[in-house]
Amino acid sequence: MIEYTLNRSSRKSVAIYVRDGAVEVRAPLRMPKSEIDRFVTEKDSWIRDKVAETGERLAKREAFSLDYGDKVLYRGAEYPIVAIPGNTVGFDDDAFFMPPGLPPEHVIGACIQIYRLLAKRDLTDRVYDYVFKMHVSPTSVKINGAKKRWGSCSTNRSVNFSWHLVMADDDVIDYVVVHELAHLKEMNHSEQFWSIVGSMLPDYAERKARLYTLQKRLMDEGW
Repeated sequence: MIEYTLNRSSRKSVAIYVRDGAVEVRAPLRMPKSEIDRFVTEKDSWIRDKVAETGERLAKREAFSLDYGDKVLYRGAEYPIVAIPGNTVGFDDDAFFMPPGLPPEHVIGACIQIYRLLAKRDLTDRVYDYVFKMHVSPTSVKINGAKKRWGSCSTNRSVNFSWHLVMADDDVIDYVVVHELAHLKEMNHSEQFWSIVGSMLPDYAERKARLYTLQKRLMDEGW
């Protein structure tokens, strides 16, 4: 029997989650333990595959590092990390630049600092380009460090984006921007909501698929 952590709640069905090699089973409050064990046994092959998959992903994440000369994504293209004298970090259209002699963990930190600056500038520009096209009025554009949400729209009509989004190519960035601005008209994922997105980007489904591919890469690299 595969070892697992059991969490009971008022849910109606049993579900299995595998994260970083650990197995969690969520089950209804009154479901007999024997029935839960039977369900886990039936899913044995699927669970083992997922444990192996997450183990490989964790190993990649732990092995990931950045150093001078390595390349990082920005708006769908790869740019090198270079050292320049001084204490400044930034992007100059050809490279991510930062002071020399930084250890790998500080190189990653410098890249994140640059990404945040670029995201604030670039994503805000893309938002206001579509604001006029979509006839919407967000109260603000904010950048955060979310790893599992590319964007969100709050009840106070602020649109929020993860700085990670600036790694995507422009077509994918536009998909997330349009998605969040569409929520200013429809705060749901109804047919009407997707109609709004489709009126701006008829190929949004293909862009969404590319976003998922990027998400898998960033998860493997530990961003």
